[in-house]
Amino acid sequence: MSDVMIRVPAEVRDQLAAVAEARGTSLRALMQDIAAQTLTPEQIKERADRTRALLTERFGYYVSDEESAEMRRKMREATAAHRAALVEAEDSR
Repeated sequence: MSDVMIRVPAEVRDQLAAVAEARGTSLRALMQDIAAQTLTPEQIKERADRTRALLTERFGYYVSDEESAEMRRKMREATAAHRAALVEAEDSR
């Protein structure tokens, strides 16, 4: 395995180091976990296509492009609200 240097601002490095420490792992292992869990746009599309096919095949329900876009919007909103709540909780400590 070869190493690669990735330049990020010091505050990003410090945040990642704090997360790694809190998880009891190394920064290298944390970055490997993040990379393994992060899907590419192609992988996201493949997963969505498989899910649509499964819903149609097993339940006879086709998810339209509009419904899919609405679900993505709701998920983005929920994720943003969750992140904001985490920041607020951290700030109140």
